[in-house]
Amino acid sequence: MWLLGLSWALSMLVTTVGSGPAVPPQGRASIFADLSAAELAAVRSFLLSRPELGLSPSHGGPLAKNSLFLVELLPPKKRLALRYLDQGGPRPQRQARAVVFFGGQAEPNVTEFAVGPLPRPSWYRPLSFKGGRSVPFTARPMTMREYEELHRVLAAAMAPLNRLLRDATGFWYHNGSCQHPRAGEGDGLGQRCLTFSDVAPRGLASGERRSWLILQRFVEGFFLHPVGLEVLVDHRDPDPRRWGVRQLWYNGRYFSSPQQLAESYERGTLEVARLPLPPSRQLFSSYEPRGRFTTGTPTKVHGARVCEPQGRRYRLRGNLLEYGGWSLAFRLRSSAGLQLFDLRFNGERVAYEVSVQEAVAFYGGHSPAAMQTKYMDAGWGMGSVTYELAPGIDCPSTATFVDAHHLYDADGPVRFARAVCIFELPTGVPLRRHFDSDFQGGFNFYAGLEGQALVLRTTSTVYNYDYIWDFLLYPNGVAEAKVHATGFIHATFYMPQSQRYGSRVHSHLLGNLHTHLVHYKVDLDVAGTGNSFETMDIRFENISNPWSPGARVVQPWLHWQPRRSKTGSWVPTQHPHVGFCPMPPDRYHLAVTRHHENEHSSSSIYAQNEPWEPLVHFESFLRDNETIEDQDLVAWVTVGFLHVPHAEDIPNTATPGNAVGFFLRPFNFFDEDPSVASRGPVIVRPLDPPAFTRLQIQRWTPASPGPCSAPAPFTYNGTY
Repeated sequence: MWLLGLSWALSMLVTTVGSGPAVPPQGRASIFADLSAAELAAVRSFLLSRPELGLSPSHGGPLAKNSLFLVELLPPKKRLALRYLDQGGPRPQRQARAVVFFGGQAEPNVTEFAVGPLPRPSWYRPLSFKGGRSVPFTARPMTMREYEELHRVLAAAMAPLNRLLRDATGFWYHNGSCQHPRAGEGDGLGQRCLTFSDVAPRGLASGERRSWLILQRFVEGFFLHPVGLEVLVDHRDPDPRRWGVRQLWYNGRYFSSPQQLAESYERGTLEVARLPLPPSRQLFSSYEPRGRFTTGTPTKVHGARVCEPQGRRYRLRGNLLEYGGWSLAFRLRSSAGLQLFDLRFNGERVAYEVSVQEAVAFYGGHSPAAMQTKYMDAGWGMGSVTYELAPGIDCPSTATFVDAHHLYDADGPVRFARAVCIFELPTGVPLRRHFDSDFQGGFNFYAGLEGQALVLRTTSTVYNYDYIWDFLLYPNGVAEAKVHATGFIHATFYMPQSQRYGSRVHSHLLGNLHTHLVHYKVDLDVAGTGNSFETMDIRFENISNPWSPGARVVQPWLHWQPRRSKTGSWVPTQHPHVGFCPMPPDRYHLAVTRHHENEHSSSSIYAQNEPWEPLVHFESFLRDNETIEDQDLVAWVTVGFLHVPHAEDIPNTATPGNAVGFFLRPFNFFDEDPSVASRGPVIVRPLDPPAFTRLQIQRWTPASPGPCSAPAPFTYNGTY
C-alpha cells in the first residue's frame, strides 16, 4: 500500500491487482505532452477559419466580440490511456481544449470545445460540464482588452479628483500609458502615475461583474503603495460605454460619485490622507540592499552552490523524466499549472495523476476591497503566468530549464523561456545514517547515505504573489508535493480601525490577514486501479500489566478503519467555511471519490467570477455516496496556512515558514527501503579496535566527487 502522508491523518489506499508497461517509456509520456507552439497555432488557425464561429483577434476591436481565449492539451480519457499504456491498445487521439468567448451575440456565453485530431485539426465539438450547465458570460476570466477599458473608465472618473490626488499623494491618474519607473533614473518616480489592482469576486451575487479597484502609486513594488482610495466599477455590460463608477471609498468614508468626493475636498470637509513622496532610492518596497549585519561575516561573496561533479543523474526525454527508480510524464497546464501523469517507481505505477487544482486566499479587512478579496487563482490563469526562472536563484545554475508555450488571452502561442526547471538537490540531511558506538570512546561502525532528491519546479506569479511549485522525488520511494508562497503581500491603506484585520507593516500600510489553501488531485493507482481507502489512527489503552500484578500500562495501539463509501471518505479542515463564497474543495483536508471522467478537476477558470453557482461544484462529487471499496479512487488533498503579515514581509514574504505540502509514502509496499539500490552509501569499520588507527572505508562511488564539492578525498574519524 502507499501512504498519503499528511500531518493530521494517516490515510492509505490498499492495492489488489498489478499492471505492467506495454509501450516504451517515451511513448507513454508523449500522450500527456503539452501542445507545441505549432499545434497551438494550428488549433487557432483552424477555429478562426470556421465562419460559423465568427472569431476575431483577441487583442483590439470591441469587447463584445467572439474570440478565442485559451488553447491547451485536452488529456486523453483515462480508460483509453490505460488501454494504450498497459494493454497495447491504440494510441489515443491527440486533442486540444479551446475556450471561446462568444461576446458578439444576443445572448453572450462562454463555450469550450474539443478540437482534433492534432497536429492537423479538422473537427471540433462542444465540451460540457457535469450537469450540462452552460458558462455565463459574466463568469469569464478577465482579459487585457477588458483591463484596457477599465483603465479608460477609471481615467475619466478620476479627472475631477486630480487636484485631491496631486495634493495628497504627489501622483495622479494619467489618461495614457505610464512607463514603469526605474530606480536611479531621475527622481526614481517616473511620471508620478497612479495605477490600480483589482480584487475579486466581482460582486455579491451570480451574474454581477462589479470590481473594487485599489489605487496605488506606480513605483517599484506598487502593491505596497495604496493611497487610501478604492473605486467600485460596474463592468457587466459587454458595451464599455455603459460602464461606470458606482461607489468610492476614501480614507474611511464612502462616496456615491467622484464628484461628491471632489466637492467634499473643495469644501474642506474631507479628512485628507497626505502621503510624503517616496524616496528615489532604497524604497522600502524595493530589493535594493540596505542596512548591515552586525557579525561582519562576508556578504559580498557568493554563498554555497549546487554542483554535479560527475554529471546529471537524471534523464529528460521530451516530457519523460527519469531518476533512480522514478519515471513520470509532466505538463504545464495554462489553466492551473503542473500536472504529473503515469508516476512509477521501478516500473510499478504509483499514481495515474498528481496535479495542482486550485490556490485560494481568503482575506479580511476594513476597506471594501479588503473585505471583498477572496482570490481563486485558477481564474487568473495560474498556469500561464510561469515567467522566466533565474539560474542560481530560482533554481540551481546546474538545473535543466524547459520552455513553455501558452495560448492564453493572446493572438498566438507565447513562449515563456525557462518556465520549468529540473535539478537534483542535496537535502543537507542524510537519507539515513547510524553511528554504532562501542560505549568506550570508539565505535563498531558508521554508515550513512547522503540525502538527495530530484526537484521538478515552476512558479506562478499571480498578480502580487509568487507561488513556487515543487514536486520532489526521493530514492526511498517517497514523493512530495510542496508550494512556497512569496512575493508581495496583498495590502490596503492603514487606518486605526483596520488594526484588527492584520498588522501595520509601514506608515500607511496594512498587511491584511489571509488564509492560503491549495488543492491537489492525487489519482493513486498503486499496482492497479482496484484500490480501497482506510485510515489509521492512534488510540491509547490503559491495561493491567501482565508481568507485574497491580500495575497498569498505558500504551498506544493502531485503529484501522475501512472507509467503504463516500459518506466517510473525507476529513474536514479546521478552517470555517466561507458561506459567501462556496469553495467546497477547501472544506476538506482529504476527500476520496471514485474516478469519473466528468470529475476531472475540482475547480475551474470560472470559479473566481462565479463562486456563487460554480460550474464545478466539488460537493457534488461526494453526494452520490458511491461505494469506494476496490474501485478506481482519487484523493483530493487540501493544504494551507494562515498568514498574518508582519513588518518582516517587507519587501516580500520570505519562503521559510511559508511552505506547505504533503507526501506520498510507501507503507509495507516494498520488502525493505528501496534506496538500498543506491550506490551512494559510505560504511566505515575499525580494523584494529580499540586503537582505531586503521579504518576500512567502503563506498561504491569515486572517493572524491570533485573539487566543486570537496577538494580532498573523503575521510572519517569516529572516535570521541
